[in-house]
Amino acid sequence: MAFDHRKYIAFEPVRKTDRRWPDQVIQRAPQWCAVDLRDGNQALVKPMTVAQKQRLFELLVKLGFKQIEIGFPAASQPDFDFCRKLIEEDRIPDDVQIQVLTQARPELIARTYEALEGAKRAIVHVYNSTSTVQRQQVFGLDRAGIRDIAVKGAEVVKAHADERPDTEWTFQYSPESFTGTELDFAAEVIDAVNDVWRPDQGQPVIINLPATVEMATPNVFADQIEWICDRVRYREHISISVHTHNDRGCAVAAAELAVMAGADRVEGTLMGNGERTGNMDLVTMAMNLYSQGVDPMLDLSGMAEITDVVEACTEIATHPRHPYAGELVFTAFSGSHQDAIRKCLARRKDGDKWQVAYLPIDPRDLGRRYEEVVRINSQSGKGGVAYVLERDYNISLPRWLQIEFSKVVQREAETGGGEIDSHTIHRLFEERYLQVNPAWALKSYDLHRDEAGVHARVSFGQDSALVNLEGRGLGAVEAVVAALEDTRGVRIAVEAYDEFALGEGTNANALACIRLQVDGEPCSAAALAEDTTSATLQALLSAVSQRVTDPWHETMSEEISVSVDA
Repeated sequence: MAFDHRKYIAFEPVRKTDRRWPDQVIQRAPQWCAVDLRDGNQALVKPMTVAQKQRLFELLVKLGFKQIEIGFPAASQPDFDFCRKLIEEDRIPDDVQIQVLTQARPELIARTYEALEGAKRAIVHVYNSTSTVQRQQVFGLDRAGIRDIAVKGAEVVKAHADERPDTEWTFQYSPESFTGTELDFAAEVIDAVNDVWRPDQGQPVIINLPATVEMATPNVFADQIEWICDRVRYREHISISVHTHNDRGCAVAAAELAVMAGADRVEGTLMGNGERTGNMDLVTMAMNLYSQGVDPMLDLSGMAEITDVVEACTEIATHPRHPYAGELVFTAFSGSHQDAIRKCLARRKDGDKWQVAYLPIDPRDLGRRYEEVVRINSQSGKGGVAYVLERDYNISLPRWLQIEFSKVVQREAETGGGEIDSHTIHRLFEERYLQVNPAWALKSYDLHRDEAGVHARVSFGQDSALVNLEGRGLGAVEAVVAALEDTRGVRIAVEAYDEFALGEGTNANALACIRLQVDGEPCSAAALAEDTTSATLQALLSAVSQRVTDPWHETMSEEISVSVDA
């Protein structure tokens, strides 16, 4: 049987009854370290060129990263050359520490220091694997043998640093595959390394705890971090860092819970590029903090630039649903979602705290536009269609017309099988509601109010066949309706009509929308005009024209005048 779950062993959780991390809330950002140029680069099918590395390094500096792992110079000549380029060309800002990785082997450590010659500040990151599987199946060593590798590596790191006192050195140690290492042994190795480095005597030390392979749920990782923080020596003198991978899809959650459990520092990559399923995504975690009102200490406002640079350097496209960065992450196609977004945005005032349905943050904070939020397809409803018309054309529709017109748009979307853009929505509205039959085009009107109500004179049609109507009613609409009923022999019932003053961005000043029953058949229309009365009367004539082909039975060859007393 090829697909057999019985070949796997469940990860054994930490037996811990004194958990404190579940009650913690992240109130400030951890220290960030970007490892795009090392861990991210080694995972690429086509590793970055020097020019691509330079471009990505400059972006990381611009975003505000103060610690940047730039490579594995002892194992790669291109990494060595890039390290030298940054130092010799003085491209490293004074407030930025570069970090380089090396295995705990004397010859590799020596080569690493050659690459760092002349650096003002640097982090030397040394590691060896401590996990049960690697001890038993890869190295064939017991605990003491693995611990000795770490201690000897720490000694060599310190010796080389002592020979170069002009550089401000920070030492970092990682028990690789920490999550697969017995916790008591991990603490034993960490303490042994720190006994060499003596962080209590002023040497800056980072202890990095990597989920080299994600093996359990994030809460288990948080238990492991809290356990280590509680038991290692020199805790108050060292920085605890985490480096999570995304094998189970939980790298960000694991890093967040690790910070709640006591971690001070987080390593990751922009957009989560890395081995296998990737590293912890720095953009997602930082923006998660931002959405909770916590300053991420990074400037991610230019999200388009971030994705452009990352894509150009890694040659990996950004998924359209990638948190915060994807093209569609702030886009709503669902009708109910669109309606809720539209209503929330309409209520919002400048300076209000952000509380908008379906939008965890303001898209404008990342350089996105509200135009990208609501997009229309066959799943969209009245709210989305209405929002597009309001946003792009300053056209506000009454609720009844939102419902009716959304069905027109939905039919178009179903026919085309895709997204409907703003231009198409406006075209559909014009064709269905605003188009005026020339025979029913309003030319002029005159209204007078007296004790009996409103006396209306209306002229419409073409110059060669102008129609004059005259009628009375309680209002202009009722007066014209009465004239049309008596002269055409139809029954007209006005079910709804709405008038709107328009803002800037349109040649008209008013919009009117009307829904009628003509001899029991529904018809509706809208009109744009310089004033609300013109718009209302034209909408009325346009709606009637849908059921009455010509104004009169006769062929119109000359002006016809009709007067009706209602």
